[in-house]
Amino acid sequence: MDLNFTPKEEAFRSEVRAFLADQLPARLSDKVANGKHLSKADMQEWHAILNARGWLANHWPEQYGGPGWTPIEKFIFEHECALAHAPRIVPFGLNMLGPVLIKYGNEAQKRHWLPRILNGADWWCQGYSEPGAGSDLAAVKTTAVRGQDAQGEHYVVNGQKTWTTLGQHANMIFCLVRTDREAKKQAGISFLLIDMKTPGVEVRPIITLDGEHEVNEVFFTDVRVPAENLVGEENQGWTCAKYLLTYERTNIAGVGYSVAALARLKRIAAQQMRNGRPLAEDPSFAARLARVEIDLENMKTTNLRVIAAVAGGGVPGAESSMLKICGTEIRQEITSLTRRAMGPYARPFIEEALDDGYTGMRVGPEAAASAAMQYFNNRKLSIFGGSNEIQKNIISKMILGL
Repeated sequence: MDLNFTPKEEAFRSEVRAFLADQLPARLSDKVANGKHLSKADMQEWHAILNARGWLANHWPEQYGGPGWTPIEKFIFEHECALAHAPRIVPFGLNMLGPVLIKYGNEAQKRHWLPRILNGADWWCQGYSEPGAGSDLAAVKTTAVRGQDAQGEHYVVNGQKTWTTLGQHANMIFCLVRTDREAKKQAGISFLLIDMKTPGVEVRPIITLDGEHEVNEVFFTDVRVPAENLVGEENQGWTCAKYLLTYERTNIAGVGYSVAALARLKRIAAQQMRNGRPLAEDPSFAARLARVEIDLENMKTTNLRVIAAVAGGGVPGAESSMLKICGTEIRQEITSLTRRAMGPYARPFIEEALDDGYTGMRVGPEAAASAAMQYFNNRKLSIFGGSNEIQKNIISKMILGL
C-alpha cells in the first residue's frame, strides 16, 4: 500500500486546515491545548459548528447526514482536529449508537433518532459496564422484562450501570439488558434505548482520582421503556454490542491526539532544564521520548493499513483490538513523561487552576496544572472499552487461533 496521500487527499487536508483556522474558536482550542476543563456548553458549541458544516457525523453514509468521506479523509480530518486542539466530539451518540442504528435499527428508529443525534437534541451515554460485568460484559445482570398493558408493549428495567461517562449531562442512555435469564450469557442480552428522565432512573456521581466528575453510576428501579426502543432482535443485543465496540476501541486509540500530545511534550522538554541543559538532552528522558515516538509512528502505519482494509470493504476485528492496546499504552506513556518533565511542579495538584477565570496561585509552568490530572485520568485508558488483557485474548483467538 502507498502511505503517501494523493493530491486529492492533500487538497482535502488543506480544506480542513482552513476550516479549523476560520471556525475553531480560539477560546476552545486554548482550553484543550492547556488541559483545561471543558463544559457541556463548550462541547455542544463545537458539535454545532461541525454540524452546520455537515462534518459532524463524518463516518455516517450521506443518506443519513454524513459527508460521504472516504476512510482516509476521515483519518485526515480527525488528525488535523487533534493537531489544532479541537475538542473531542462526545462519541456516544455519533460514533457508537449512530453506526448501530444505521446497521441494526429499523427505519422508524433511524428517522427519529439519527437527526436528533446530529442537531444535539439528545445527549447519549453508554450503559454497558456493571459491578461485576466490566471486562466480562456478557455477565450483565440488569434485567428487562417484557409486558403489555393499556399503554402498549413495554419493558420494565431493573439494575445498575457504572462508569457511565458524562451521564450527568445525558438525557438518553443505550443499554445492554438481560431479557432471558435462562439462555447462555451472550444469547440472552438485548440492546435498549432508555430516556433518562423516566421515573426510576437515578444518576450518582463517581469522583475520579483527578477530582473530576466525569463518570457516574446509574440505577434503574422499575423503569418502564417502550418496546419500540429495542434495537435489533430481542436476545440478540450481543451482536449490536460487538459491532459498537469495534468503533469504540478504534476511537480510544486516538492516533491524532497522541501526535498532538507528543508535540506538546517535545516543546515542554525543550523548555524544562535539568543540570543546566534542556530536559530533551537528558539521555534517559531522550531515550524514552524516542521510544514513544517510534511506537507512535508504527501505530500510525498500522492505523492506515486498517483504514485501507476498511476502504476495501473489510470490517475491523482483531485490528481494532491491536490499535486499542498500542494506542492506549502510547497515550499513557506520553502523559507519564509529561508529568515527569514537570518534576516537583506536578505534585501540588490544584484542580481549580483548570477552570475558566482562575486567578489563584499557580505552581510552576502552565503545563504543570494539567500534568497530574491527565496522568491520573489516562490510567483508565487501558481498562475501558474492554481491558487490554481482554484485547490480547481476542487477538490470540482471532489471529493466532489459540
